[in-house]
Amino acid sequence: MSSPSDYKRLMRGVIPYATVDGVDKAIEFYTRAFGAVAHGEPVRSEDGRVLNASIEINGGMVMLMDPFPEHGSQPSAGSNFLLQLVIADGDLWWDRAVKAGCEVLSPFKLEFWGDRWGRVRDPFGLEWAFNEPALEKQLSA
Repeated sequence: MSSPSDYKRLMRGVIPYATVDGVDKAIEFYTRAFGAVAHGEPVRSEDGRVLNASIEINGGMVMLMDPFPEHGSQPSAGSNFLLQLVIADGDLWWDRAVKAGCEVLSPFKLEFWGDRWGRVRDPFGLEWAFNEPALEKQLSA
């Protein structure tokens, strides 16, 4: 958990808000796969489904909720929605996500534009891209 000042600092810009079937399990998975940090306890509906959960991944906020089909809320999944992580240590992030159970869609490798990049799908259907900018390699050398 983090402090209220951390939460306020992260609540800016564009924040992805994904609907996943099983937010509690997703938070556990994202903690293992991406080093997620929960911000507060999930807010629940009367029937126990998660209305809102906030997690921090790589210095950015991601919001999650369970599906509420009776209100038109279906799971966010598939290639129409991609979360991209811009990271300095690509091998650490990639290996951790794959070891945790992400399915490799595009291998993490050097791409034509000069960055190392790869894409995975998590067990909840969300797709994640890992982008290690070439500049990061130059800075750390």
